[in-house]
Amino acid sequence: MGVDGRLRAVVGLAQAMAAAQTARDSVRAAARGARLAMDGSFAAISSWERERGRLRVLVNEGERTAGEEEFPQDESYPVHDFPEITEFLHERWAGGGGPHAWVEVAGGSGNRAAGLKRRGRGSCVVAPVVLHGRAWGELYVARNEGLPLFDGEDTEFATVLAAVIAAGLAQSERLEEVRKLAFTDPLTGLANRRAVDLALDEALERHRLDGTVVSLVVCDLNGLKRVNDTLGHAMGDRLLERFGSVLSLCGAMLPGALAARLGGDEFCLVSAGPAADAVVQAAEQLCARAADLELGEGVACGIASTGDPIGPVKSSRRLFRLADAAQYKAKAARSPKPVVAGRDTAVVPLADTPVPGTPERRRFRGRLGDE
Repeated sequence: MGVDGRLRAVVGLAQAMAAAQTARDSVRAAARGARLAMDGSFAAISSWERERGRLRVLVNEGERTAGEEEFPQDESYPVHDFPEITEFLHERWAGGGGPHAWVEVAGGSGNRAAGLKRRGRGSCVVAPVVLHGRAWGELYVARNEGLPLFDGEDTEFATVLAAVIAAGLAQSERLEEVRKLAFTDPLTGLANRRAVDLALDEALERHRLDGTVVSLVVCDLNGLKRVNDTLGHAMGDRLLERFGSVLSLCGAMLPGALAARLGGDEFCLVSAGPAADAVVQAAEQLCARAADLELGEGVACGIASTGDPIGPVKSSRRLFRLADAAQYKAKAARSPKPVVAGRDTAVVPLADTPVPGTPERRRFRGRLGDE
């Protein structure tokens, strides 16, 4: 397809998205337009659900293989397995560049290459879709085995197509904005405190019914005030956004976990199902990655899990008090690793009894007796 043909394809894609009546029609038009423009056999559009730490496939268009539905009910992949969406993009932007597509081939290494080979496809081009200056998801276009492999010129064109798709999706997203705002932190794209309260209540109900392990990780991002005071609030917001991405990435290690910003420099993970050891491992990786962030000073992390010896947990307030106490101890000790209630025997008494001389330094959520 020559230059004129590609220009016509871009215009056609934009017009098809503008004519769409629903969000589903919009993403289908985007995937179809991109596939045709790229001479691809198959195309998919996925969104990055930060609060769940996953890439969720919205549409599969073109020559689908076994198990690929046009509008899948629940086809999703942990971003931990595809870290480009959270890491590659940030590094490129930090260096002054912009989001750019890249090519994968079936003979390569990694999850994408394995997926190509498994489905009989020879190559694919992956282009980040960016909305409001933040990674929203990705455009994926593949060619079957035997067809020409995608090359550098294709990545340039895919980057343009992703920008056109982003403009069309922005229009569709406005229709969902009011609903999402009720449960989403606008700066980081993570869940907000209201969503956390609902998720914890549901998780603890499962715990009461069948013993499901419920865990809460509470984090205090260190150094935010220093960044705000010395570099300005724009840089502070950048630190919050970057840590939010790291939290989403690590939360993806725990199937079904909810990543959230509680407010200010406080974040959390809510996990229902995975064992306490798995939660601790995810939190350890979170601490390690946070320590490597360019602007911050690491994170103080506390964990409370019904899978550890913390006594009965009858309410979300009790779990919050225990996680808060563990995080308070981690912050006071400048611990590079999470402090875990029950495994650290001082945490439960700390949650239950105010520390003499320090009641003003940390106000645990809830009140004694409200457990």
